[in-house]
Amino acid sequence: MVDHCHFDLVDGQVSDDALQQAPTAPGQDTQTGVVKHDTVWISLADGTRLAATIWLPASAERTPVSAVFEFLPYRRRDIKAVRDQGMHAHFAAHGLAGVRVDMRGTGDSDGVIEDEYSPQELADACDVIAWIAAQPWCSGKVGMQGISWGGFNALQVAALGPPALAAIITACSTDDRYADDIHYMGGCQLTDNLSWASNMLSFNACPPDPAVVGPAWRETWLKRLEASHPWLLTWLAHQRRDGYWRHGSVCEDFSAIQVPVMAVGGWRDGYSNAVFRLLAGLDVPRRGIVGSWGHRFPHLPGPGPEIDYLGEALRWWERWLKGTPNDVEHAPMLQAWMLDPSPPGDNAAPGRWVGEAAWPSPRIAPRVLTLAPCTLALEPRLSPPADVPLTHRSALAAGLNGGKWCVYNEITDLPRDQRADDAYSLSFDSPPLSEAIEVLGQPRLEIDIAADRPVAQLIARLCLLDGGAGGDANGSSARVTYGALNLTHREGHDAPQPLEPGRRTRVSVALNDIAQRFAPGNRIRLALSTTYWPMIWPAPEPVTLTLWPASARLILPVRPHDADDSGHHGGHHGGDAPTSAQATPLPGPARMAPPPPVTTLADAPPGWTVTHDQASGETRVDIVDDHPHERFEEHGGAVARQVRERFTAIGDDPAALEGRVEQDWRFHRDGHGAADYDVRIVTRSVMTPVPDGFRVEVELVATDDGVEVFRRRWEETAPRDLA
Repeated sequence: MVDHCHFDLVDGQVSDDALQQAPTAPGQDTQTGVVKHDTVWISLADGTRLAATIWLPASAERTPVSAVFEFLPYRRRDIKAVRDQGMHAHFAAHGLAGVRVDMRGTGDSDGVIEDEYSPQELADACDVIAWIAAQPWCSGKVGMQGISWGGFNALQVAALGPPALAAIITACSTDDRYADDIHYMGGCQLTDNLSWASNMLSFNACPPDPAVVGPAWRETWLKRLEASHPWLLTWLAHQRRDGYWRHGSVCEDFSAIQVPVMAVGGWRDGYSNAVFRLLAGLDVPRRGIVGSWGHRFPHLPGPGPEIDYLGEALRWWERWLKGTPNDVEHAPMLQAWMLDPSPPGDNAAPGRWVGEAAWPSPRIAPRVLTLAPCTLALEPRLSPPADVPLTHRSALAAGLNGGKWCVYNEITDLPRDQRADDAYSLSFDSPPLSEAIEVLGQPRLEIDIAADRPVAQLIARLCLLDGGAGGDANGSSARVTYGALNLTHREGHDAPQPLEPGRRTRVSVALNDIAQRFAPGNRIRLALSTTYWPMIWPAPEPVTLTLWPASARLILPVRPHDADDSGHHGGHHGGDAPTSAQATPLPGPARMAPPPPVTTLADAPPGWTVTHDQASGETRVDIVDDHPHERFEEHGGAVARQVRERFTAIGDDPAALEGRVEQDWRFHRDGHGAADYDVRIVTRSVMTPVPDGFRVEVELVATDDGVEVFRRRWEETAPRDLA
């Protein structure tokens, strides 16, 4: 249990006058009456101190308020400072406490971090919730929220049932850590597994701030460095869905969650599927919102239109933390942005909001499309086609235009025109549509296949042809959704079985959930490939698949179009769920509190370059995803990050691949005496296939004021497990 809180003397209040005079960016509210405490120490029973920033309404000491808690490993005073202030100060200005805590072993907190979502992390979160509820400024009710990591642990903590936790909001997260996370997709290993491991190795090696921790900062930092290890090796040791991944996967027992849940996702993100599973699996008040965003909160800039997400969050908190009846009671269970046809990589993502009173929705009906060589039939055939097999082997380049599995805020991460990838795939095209078709939910492909190798993959992409705005024919192929299956996982992810070469087997490939309108004149393309590099590590050998299109079925979840999707037809929290459509367009513009003062010392434009050497056959993908060099004027600390990813292939040989991620972090402060520091963390992570395994080489180097203080190198081989 936690015991006490200490308010650091160097911190204080953000006065009403200061807040009123703060510059206000477009779409932001000037907040008044907010008190900011930074840093607050929360001491745990084992003596570990966690560092928190707390925003309070000025009246909270007299009239206790409910609190919103966020628990992250991402440094509250610099890397996430702008985001945190914009959100939590906004909550405080509307009568809630905002509590942002650095997890054990991260930011300014004590200790070391062991892994994602460890039992220690979740136990710490429960203790922090108990501490928050016991504070004199708290009413005793706590909500937990977060995006990505914070969305994961909000779900996981909710499943543990701490008494003071009254509701959660989870954004861009998952209920299934194996089947639908950044590590594996359909049993296929994602190259983002390497990228994310590199990212966390660097994050875990970051120092605490001397201005907060004092002279002991260096000792704490060195302990973190000594405890650092490549999490990639852990994740490669679990290539199937075992107990390691079941831990923290709330889909194992949805009934463990007994508090209201709002789940948020984006069509450009890697995590939108979880929203639909949570709505279907939970038996508590719940709401799902899915827009066209990437991996971000929907009130922040990035692909797709911004919304007043914090307004939506406040309505959720007011209902379930304060007990105030409001329009949340009557909102659709699911609100989704129905995408209109648009060119590939379109940042605007035109469309409209639609809603469903329940999920699964009784209004969604399966529409079965059948296959024949090169064609996709929209209507049932009068007689079955001949059962003629097709064979196909894709070039590795079949995924060069697929973009990132997880699209962050960069338009460079989006999938591009698919025509080049389609050329390396086996494609089935529909005739031009005579009327619009709207898909909402998860498409699925059922098909008979045989492989000439014991390990093989099948990737299915659903594309919109001639997808110009308004249906104008422009010849493009825009990826609508996609799915992947490691065919050794055809009967489940927990017990993969090798294929018997040449044996005909029926498989089912689930594509990602989507909301997409196909307009009259558009055509639908199903493209199948045996590789999808550089998003997915391929099978160990080139594979030729035999497919029987006559027995295949592409099942689309089709939604009836409503002339007035903004119509209101009743709530979903009690009584019989209405069957009619309902959707209220989410209000805008985005609102948030003014940011802390930040000076940009150097910008960081993203980059994505593909290079092909005709003579050597080498194809190289270079990705730049830096963090701007910024100084945070409240405390003078500055941070910069350079990230370089490179994925290399030689011809179509899966054994000649290499993935390389290099990161260079710098944290520094000048002119503040004892609080000055200048730290660099450099990491290099390289992964290559070897016979029956993956070779991993990782290096971590840290310097303090230009002097090397730590260096460690890991070289290990992880055996392949039918991957």
